[in-house]
Amino acid sequence: MFYWLLKHLVAGPIARRLFPTVVEGEKNIPDKGAVILASNHLSVIDSFLLPLVIKRRVNFLAKSEYFTGKGIKGALTRLFFTSTGMIPMDRSGGKASESSLRTGLEVLERKGCLGIYPEGTRSPDARLYRGRTGIARMVLEAETNVLVVPVVMVDTEKIMPIGAKRPKIGTQIGIKIGEPIDFSRYRGMHTNRFILRSVTDEIMSEIANMSEQVYADVYASKLRKAIPSS
Repeated sequence: MFYWLLKHLVAGPIARRLFPTVVEGEKNIPDKGAVILASNHLSVIDSFLLPLVIKRRVNFLAKSEYFTGKGIKGALTRLFFTSTGMIPMDRSGGKASESSLRTGLEVLERKGCLGIYPEGTRSPDARLYRGRTGIARMVLEAETNVLVVPVVMVDTEKIMPIGAKRPKIGTQIGIKIGEPIDFSRYRGMHTNRFILRSVTDEIMSEIANMSEQVYADVYASKLRKAIPSS
């Protein structure tokens, strides 16, 4: 109930007024069943905007640092992220990352809607980068059939450019939602690294076809030392 009130009566209307948003293809998101929204990632604000403009509740995997802040500010940030469906994700690798993957699988096995950025981090220069295979592993390992819906955020980097401390109010953005992709033919093949790469590349190809971004066939994380990532 708190989530519904926050989304429909408070945050949603405010977000649309502050950042005029044109949404294309929302009907492509199934009303029920396990779904992954696989989106490009241009701005830290993407995780707030996408869940606020679509009907289904979306659980996004958000970096764990958002949930560990100190003091009143940290507590309010933690409350906001939790109440809007964000799930902490540890990106340090090893057992921590495995635990995050399991959390995502739990959402899917409840037939929920999970938001994922296959690139693994925010684009440092508005290009589209190579996808990480974690998304494919979730799709193929889940005990229920999972549809993947490609999503493209348009111009959201103009709201909060890297290094900016405040969003640019009034920036018009777009969200394009593509048709669902069914990978059921590969179910149970999550240990095959070639299949994982093939599925991931197909998802990224769909995102690239919907987007006007230049594609770079390298991992965005390789640029972290030069430009901070989200």
